[in-house]
Amino acid sequence: MRCPKCGCQDDKVIDSRASREGATIRRRRQCIQCDHRFTTYEEIEREDLMVVKRDGRREEFSREKLLSGLKKAFQKRPVSPEAIEMLLEKIVNEINEKYEREVPGAFIGECVMAGLREIDQVAYVRFASVYRNFQEATDFVQEVKKLEDSAQ
Repeated sequence: MRCPKCGCQDDKVIDSRASREGATIRRRRQCIQCDHRFTTYEEIEREDLMVVKRDGRREEFSREKLLSGLKKAFQKRPVSPEAIEMLLEKIVNEINEKYEREVPGAFIGECVMAGLREIDQVAYVRFASVYRNFQEATDFVQEVKKLEDSAQ
């Protein structure tokens, strides 16, 4: 591993531990040359998972794109980065458990909506407005009424 500070390729592993429920290994490393400490993550390389979009197009599944969508939904909401990361892991695990090569985009959307509903209802409605392509204010009102009905 190349040191991010000096570029040296000699380092030693100081600590290793499982993270993300055992899906990755987190390693603390120390550069032999400059003593800079840094963290690396090791995870299983999976075959490319393709997302089947509504219009039939296929695109490679992107964990970063999913994280970006979650961050947008939770923007300016009192939700910790750790909670967002845990939700991301939960969704990715659900996808990997159920699908091997191709996953319908609708499945991902429903997983995201279910997770958002549990954590923050404002983020849920925010995401639903984009995912379900709300056109009018009444669409928002109907979604909020569904939330209220399910809470009772």
